[in-house]
Amino acid sequence: MFDQLGVIGCGLMGGSFALALKKAGLVKRVVGYSKSPSTTDMAKRLGVIDVAAESALLAVSGSDIVLIAVPVSATESTLKAIRHLVTPKVLVMDVGSTKGDVVAAAQRALGKHINGFVPAHPITGKESGGVQNADVTLYQDCQVILTPLPQTDAGLVQRATDVWSALGARVLKMTPENHDTAFAAVSHLPHLLAFAYFQSVAAQPAGRDFLSLAGPGFRDFTRIAASEPSVWRDILMANKAEVLVQSQRFRQALDAIEALLKNDDAAALEARIRLISEARAQWQLAAPRQPK
Repeated sequence: MFDQLGVIGCGLMGGSFALALKKAGLVKRVVGYSKSPSTTDMAKRLGVIDVAAESALLAVSGSDIVLIAVPVSATESTLKAIRHLVTPKVLVMDVGSTKGDVVAAAQRALGKHINGFVPAHPITGKESGGVQNADVTLYQDCQVILTPLPQTDAGLVQRATDVWSALGARVLKMTPENHDTAFAAVSHLPHLLAFAYFQSVAAQPAGRDFLSLAGPGFRDFTRIAASEPSVWRDILMANKAEVLVQSQRFRQALDAIEALLKNDDAAALEARIRLISEARAQWQLAAPRQPK
């Protein structure tokens, strides 16, 4: 049980965390701060937070657990604003989708106090953000990646593990570098491809007509192209080196399949598709429930 949760960024992720902690009976009071007063006003009306703070520092004051749910590009300035209250007695986490840049920002902002920060990445979300879409079940049965540093307080890492587990999440630990390499492949590149693919269809002279004919497959493939632009700008820029590596790997795979088409090699094309289809089916059987 925590006495007070301080939420910095009362949007989808921060709001859902607050609701989940309340439902689980893990916190007595929630204090929230967002740059926009209208956001905290709505969060209070919806029962997501109990008190609206006028600054990030005031949201942290008196809190024994803090969640930073801001765009990754705002992590450093946020940590600088609260660094005087970041101690091993307070569990401070983020929810950023990249970790190398977040850890570097924390090292610059917190200095010797970085041992009180536990970087986290819940693998879940929705296309529609905002506190009005906060969901008490958002973190149930999702994966949460923790990327603690060697100097991170071991007790806080365990508390972070316990909190996310209590919300129904499966907790994994890895280095920030391995995290960013993996998620460039399975999250960041798919978003980049969805953005590019949807544009390639919609921008054609007959694009509007094509879109009117699109069915479930197209909707499934392009669903994430409706994601929040500023969030994905930050993620792609923060992890651009790894994303570009994965983009080149994708390009090579696409080139290989295109070569079969150009050579009219139907047998080889079918064999390639069968291998891919079977691998996808086996992965689906083994994979846990996918994020929302």
